[in-house]
Amino acid sequence: MRIDIAREDNFADIVRKASTGRKMSPARLSAEASVAPERLATLLAERANPTDEEARSIAHALHLDPTKLADIGCRDWSPAPMELDGELGHQINAPFPSNGYFLISNDSKTAAFVDPGGDAENIVRVLDRANARLEYILLTHKHHDHVDAVPELRDAFPEARVVVSRVDAAEIGDKARGALDIADGGTIPFGKGEIRVIYTPGHTDGGVCFFYRGMLFTGDTLFAGSVGKLFGPHVGYEDLLNSVSTRIFTLPAATVVLPGHGPPSTVEQERNHNPFF
Repeated sequence: MRIDIAREDNFADIVRKASTGRKMSPARLSAEASVAPERLATLLAERANPTDEEARSIAHALHLDPTKLADIGCRDWSPAPMELDGELGHQINAPFPSNGYFLISNDSKTAAFVDPGGDAENIVRVLDRANARLEYILLTHKHHDHVDAVPELRDAFPEARVVVSRVDAAEIGDKARGALDIADGGTIPFGKGEIRVIYTPGHTDGGVCFFYRGMLFTGDTLFAGSVGKLFGPHVGYEDLLNSVSTRIFTLPAATVVLPGHGPPSTVEQERNHNPFF
């Protein structure tokens, strides 16, 4: 199976996120990057692409990697398409688009679903067709476009257990009722292996990733060529970057990164091409 969708973030998105993280106003960025205010406004409004020199100057001002930012801004880098694990399924959640992922163990006829946003109808239909029992509802973080379908899934599969960080569980209320309390690094059995919880605060205070058989479900912590926005009241930009650097980039290079928005990538491609690092 392949997931062929466009990158979530373009050059302007990346610059805006880094500017917010660095608390750098457009006026200051314009001055430090030596890009005229009118030209910077045009680039951020996505009415033009940067030149290589502009991309590198802006990257230097924001402490981004100049070559990697220029590759995205000028040459439209995207991760290479890849064939994905046979136990994996994918849907675009609706009406608020985000990636939802199925894990279906053909041996045990059990399933897990990562980040059920929007309507649960298709999730239930797919699992019924596969004759699979939903064992876990895995939530990378608290935002509605990743959790809204939880009540419907629990109605359809009453024995399914929610897995979410304790921090974010406190903010999503009844959706997290009875959630498994899994500490950072903890595991839950699934299929012929186990799912490991990796705490990655930054996008939210309680953001987590789930690691299973060489696949990492990153939610909105890490995208192909970018990172998520900052929404945690107690964590910040450096926490987000540190989570990726120390918790994700230390995984094997071939680890498949399955983000909450945009296409899949790998740890190796993100180390080599993500301008935030």
